[in-house]
Amino acid sequence: MNTPRGYHEAMKTVSKKRALHRLKIIEGQLRGLQKMVEEDVYCINVIHQSLAVKEALSGVEDLLLERHLATHVADQMKSGKESKAVKEILAIYKLSKRK
Repeated sequence: MNTPRGYHEAMKTVSKKRALHRLKIIEGQLRGLQKMVEEDVYCINVIHQSLAVKEALSGVEDLLLERHLATHVADQMKSGKESKAVKEILAIYKLSKRK
């Protein structure tokens, strides 16, 4: 089945908007975290906020990876660039294992 014209472009726009929206929320969370530290807020509360930021960033990463797999990796596989796709995915996987 062929993909309808403009489908990838529309999905790219939706994904980009979602990622930017989430990043703006994270930006606000980071400002709030900075303010908490400046105001000597109770450590556990700062840690809770920090963990929320990490979780939000993880959500953005998931969104970007999903989009990458659906578009770039699929295109690489179709055009005979399987090894490039595999290398990229393995590099991201290994990087994500470092904590």
